[in-house]
Amino acid sequence: MFADTLLWEARALLAAARSKDIHIVTAESCTGGLIAALLTEIPGSSEVVERGFVTYSNQAKEDLLGVSAQTLSVHGAVSEPVCRAMAEGALKQSRAQLAVAVTGIAGPGGGSAEKPVGLVYIAAARTSGDVIVREYRFGDIGRDRVRLGTVEKAVQLLRDCV
Repeated sequence: MFADTLLWEARALLAAARSKDIHIVTAESCTGGLIAALLTEIPGSSEVVERGFVTYSNQAKEDLLGVSAQTLSVHGAVSEPVCRAMAEGALKQSRAQLAVAVTGIAGPGGGSAEKPVGLVYIAAARTSGDVIVREYRFGDIGRDRVRLGTVEKAVQLLRDCV
């Protein structure tokens, strides 16, 4: 299902997290669960992957992750503040020590001049309170490539945080 290089990255991430007794939670919008799917493709991942949230709608972001309706209204679902809130909310709603959250516009439609197709935010949050949010502009390269590129960057960010 996933490229060998991406599977290798996932194995390395899980091994590093396991060695430090870190559990991971995912909060995904535009990837629709692909990050959790990649991590759980690896045998033994249950020792590290605590749970995953697929919060595709704004209502799901509010209900499951506690993202405020005001933050969504003011900034939009595809924004740095919402991605940060998703990661922080995932930590609060789990027993994990490290969260990753993604929100973006995979296309082919849905983009605008301000928020074009291929715009993605990825956040990592730790129980220590540290949060890193990165913005990516993949461009209009096709839905599959935007989503898989997001998964790759999310795994890299998690590895940087373990």
